[in-house]
Amino acid sequence: MAQRLLSLLRIVAAFLYLTHGAHKLFGFPGAATPVPLVSLAGLGGVIELVAGALLVLGLFTRPAACVAAVEAAVTFAIVQFRQGSWPVLNHAEIALLYTFLFLYMAFAGPGPWSLDRRMRPPPDELRTTGARRLK
Repeated sequence: MAQRLLSLLRIVAAFLYLTHGAHKLFGFPGAATPVPLVSLAGLGGVIELVAGALLVLGLFTRPAACVAAVEAAVTFAIVQFRQGSWPVLNHAEIALLYTFLFLYMAFAGPGPWSLDRRMRPPPDELRTTGARRLK
């Protein structure tokens, strides 16, 4: 059950993260003016869009989650921390939550509902099917 919840957490968090990138780059959802692609916000939007899409699918989960965690931490350091050190006052809760959520996913993996798992089952599943481990 815990592994299924990990997959669900990955899918929901990644979808919300992806919408940040879509909002920055395309003004969707909403009617915001897109940021210039060649800017720090544009780079952040590209990372959020691509890493978010990969994480929703559970494809290259560990590296995508690592990149997303670094991007969220850099966002906190560059944007929010300059406005004060308390997250509740500088509106940094989301960046900090994404940092630690994606850091957790980088170590915990994608969970069972992922393309990573379909392409390469974990060693535990190999043992239950009777496959031999080579030494």
